[in-house]
Amino acid sequence: MIHGAGKLTFIKFEISGGMKYVAVDHSSNLSLIGLMKKSIVAFIFSCLILNLYPQSAGTYQGGINGEANLQAISNLSPNSAGAVGFDTRYEGVKGTPRLFDTLLTSYLLVKGQEKYIQFLSDLNVVNNTLLFTHPRTKQLMEVPSDIVNELVVMKEGREIKFITSKGANFEKGFKENRFCQILTEEPYKFIKIPGKLFIKADFKGPYTIDRRFDEFRSNEKYYLEGKDKVFRQIQLNKKSLAKLFPDEKELINKSFDENPDGNTEEIVISLIRQF
Repeated sequence: MIHGAGKLTFIKFEISGGMKYVAVDHSSNLSLIGLMKKSIVAFIFSCLILNLYPQSAGTYQGGINGEANLQAISNLSPNSAGAVGFDTRYEGVKGTPRLFDTLLTSYLLVKGQEKYIQFLSDLNVVNNTLLFTHPRTKQLMEVPSDIVNELVVMKEGREIKFITSKGANFEKGFKENRFCQILTEEPYKFIKIPGKLFIKADFKGPYTIDRRFDEFRSNEKYYLEGKDKVFRQIQLNKKSLAKLFPDEKELINKSFDENPDGNTEEIVISLIRQF
């Protein structure tokens, strides 16, 4: 800013450290005044530059700048060495530990009781518990599978019947008391044990499959009761079934060959009813 005061002109400007004034004598040659003004402006800009880039700035003069600098920044991720940021790639959890993911009309027969209790329920097949709403309070409750004698769930107009693995004769037993869906009862019991695998996200580090979410994935297993009343795990194919019932091998092969694209669970159910 320029202030006149008689034959002197005071030029005021600000730099780091306070206000500065420079006096210019009007009696001097006008060209000299103009030259001084230009010199003062140059001095002001040099002070600003020194404030923005201190003496150590020379260290970085050989670095990248302009478009190259922007490109380098865009390539820098929160996981780059030396970078500090938030990793926003995680996408949460897909699926749940529950079998139906909704509460359905159900009928529970508790061990030691003779009458069924009606309520809305679902199964937690990871913790092996029964979830239900209390008939009066509507509060969501959870009880272990040990109290269950039989559970009938109504879904899409059909009954889905469950028992538990406790007390049944399995070739290889379970540590937990698992829920078992009954698919056939005669002449041999055929059951499906529902389950869920918890698969963790895997996207950190240099060698990952870039799965950005945790997931509960269905993992049911099938067991068929043999003539000796022992449950053995089977695969839903003709080889596994024929191994358990060699006398029915011809019927088994025919049924699978005639339905190459059919629902294998339904094929096995139909075959068992013919044994």
